[in-house]
Amino acid sequence: MLASVLDEETDGGPRSVAVARAPLARLCLATRAVTPVGEMLRFVVGPDGTIVPDLARRLPGRGAWVSATRAALETALKRKAFGRAFKGKGTADPGLADLVDELLSRDARASLSLANKAGRVVTGNAKVEEALAGGGVLVLLHAADARPDGVRKLDARVRQAEAQGAPRVHVIDCFPGIELDLALGRSNVVHAALLAHPTTAGFLARCRKLERWRTGTSDSAPEGHGLNAGASPDRMQGTDTE
Repeated sequence: MLASVLDEETDGGPRSVAVARAPLARLCLATRAVTPVGEMLRFVVGPDGTIVPDLARRLPGRGAWVSATRAALETALKRKAFGRAFKGKGTADPGLADLVDELLSRDARASLSLANKAGRVVTGNAKVEEALAGGGVLVLLHAADARPDGVRKLDARVRQAEAQGAPRVHVIDCFPGIELDLALGRSNVVHAALLAHPTTAGFLARCRKLERWRTGTSDSAPEGHGLNAGASPDRMQGTDTE
C-alpha cells in the first residue's frame, strides 16, 4: 500500500501532504527515485494552466515532485515529465528553473531580514571582527562582489577563532552587495556577522537549500569549495546562473 502511494507521480493535494501519516518521500519525476520530501520541490498547475513551484507545499491541486536541484528540474522539463504526471494538463514555461532560483534566493534573503529584525546581524568590518573575536557567530556573510583582501582578512579571523576553540563559522558569499543592502535595510553592506539564534539557523538552512539547488550537492555530503569538507572556514558560495 505504502509503496503504491510513493510510486504515484502526483500527490492528492495539500491536505494529503500535510497530514501526519503522509509519505515522507515521493517519486522524483526526473530521477524516478523515491526521495525524502525535504530534498524535493513540489509543483502544481496554476489557475492559468502553467506549472508553478509550490515551495511552501500549500497550493491547491495535485502536486508533482522533483528533486530540489536545477539539474533535476531541467531533466524533468527535457523529458516533458510534467505533461505525463498531470496527464497533459499544464504547460511548463522554459524559464521555470530561473523562477525557482529566484524564489529560493528571495526566501533566503527574507530570512536574513528576519535575523536582522531580531537584532542578530552585525555589519561593518570593525564590528564584525569584534563579534568574531567574542565568539557566538554562526555565519560570516561576504557580499559576492566584496574585495578579496577584505574577505581573506575576515576569513583569517574565523580560522583564528576556531583554532582557539570557537564553534565552526559558516561563510556565505552568494549574494551581491545590493541584495544585502535591500535585505538589511542598510547601504554598502560588504561583510556581516550573524550571531547564533533560531533566525540565523533559518537563514543558514535556506542558504544550504539554495546551494543544493544550484550545485546539486547534498547538505550532508562532503563538499569541495562550497561547504568545505574538513576545511575552515566552512564556505558556501553562489553559482552564476545567468
